[in-house]
Amino acid sequence: MPGHFEPLPGGGAAVALDDVEISIIRSLAVQLMEIIGPGPAEESGGDPLAELFADGPSEPPSDPVLRRLFPDAYVDPEGAPQAREAEEQRAHSAEFRRYTENDLRAGKRENALAVIRSLDGLRSSGEGGGVLELTPEESLRWLGALNDLRLAIGARLEITDEDDSDLLFHLPDEDPRKPMVMAYLWLGGLQETLVSTLTP
Repeated sequence: MPGHFEPLPGGGAAVALDDVEISIIRSLAVQLMEIIGPGPAEESGGDPLAELFADGPSEPPSDPVLRRLFPDAYVDPEGAPQAREAEEQRAHSAEFRRYTENDLRAGKRENALAVIRSLDGLRSSGEGGGVLELTPEESLRWLGALNDLRLAIGARLEITDEDDSDLLFHLPDEDPRKPMVMAYLWLGGLQETLVSTLTP
């Protein structure tokens, strides 16, 4: 079980994590929440009505990590569209973003918070790490958070496809990007084994 998820009887997944691994994942999840930022409720002083009627942003984020986490909904997969089509895509993306981004941010924050809470629970149960056992619902939250963490790290490393990650895998040890690359690859392994435990 070390380093990878295994299925639990009756659903869910388990993984053995040591203190260092717990610390790394928790730190990354906290940083992810900081990047995503507060929700409308925090910004409006906790007023639930203000949150309910709050519009999201209409412009894409300037931060490349947030752009990767919250991409435009309407993009021409065939490449650069004509000027009129590009303007229509921008307008549709802005409208879609305005009505969906707040909910997407809330979901990503909840996933990251679920990871933090489950790791804190594992820490409080003993020393030296332990076996983290997740319910099916917690497993899905972890899966979402692992995906977001990899997207965030990938954006920082400017990884756009698998060829980029293959090249980064062979970086020399003295390269300052090496620890981030190793975290990216490790989280990818965790994500892959978690997917396999949830696939019937």
